[in-house]
Amino acid sequence: MGLDVDIIFRIAGVGIVVAFLHTILEQVGKKEYAQWVTLFGFIYILFMVASIVDDLFQKLKSVFLFQG
Repeated sequence: MGLDVDIIFRIAGVGIVVAFLHTILEQVGKKEYAQWVTLFGFIYILFMVASIVDDLFQKLKSVFLFQG
C-alpha cells in the first residue's frame, strides 16, 4: 500500500512543478518553452504509468501462468 501512495505523490509532485513552470514561462512570454515543459512532464509521467502497468501485467502473468 505504501508504494501506491508514493507513486501517487510523485505523479502529483511532477504535475505541480510542471504547472508552476508552465505558468511562470507563459507570464514571462516564453510560450514555446512552456509547451515543451508541459510535454516533457507529460512524457515523464506517461513512462512512470507505463512501468506501473508493466509491473501489473508481470504479476498477473505470474499468477495465471504459475511462473515465479
